[in-house]
Amino acid sequence: MTLTRQRLIALAALGSALLLGGAFVFQALGYAPCKMCIWQRYPHAVAIALGALALFVPLPALIALGALAALTTAAIGGYHVGVEQGWWQGPTSCSAGAVDSIDPDALFDQIMAAPLIRCDEIAWQLAGLSMAGWNMVISLALAAIWIAALRTKPTSA
Repeated sequence: MTLTRQRLIALAALGSALLLGGAFVFQALGYAPCKMCIWQRYPHAVAIALGALALFVPLPALIALGALAALTTAAIGGYHVGVEQGWWQGPTSCSAGAVDSIDPDALFDQIMAAPLIRCDEIAWQLAGLSMAGWNMVISLALAAIWIAALRTKPTSA
């Protein structure tokens, strides 16, 4: 079976659909998403829509935007991994900040305003990678598929 441009587009869009579906399955199993987990879902939804459109109107710009969507969610996933690992500080709205220089009243306010699901805690992992890490790795592979579709010559119907 030859991987035509159409098949590559379908494969990339299907990959995003499976990742997005997997996120919803994990959520249904009780793994509530944090704010950055939600951010990672939007580019997948965009990639699915672009893939569906590009199957009927295979414009190179749509394919390039599909690759950009996959790279965007991979970048958000990579940033999220860094927050989970403590390599850098995440958004204050979903991560714990340093408390050594905060007065008790401000600390209390920070605790009371903290979301229930923190971005800097790993809820699930497999083979040493969190869900954000897997999203990053698989999304980079999806971006490569989008780019392969862009580089593949269209076939005549």
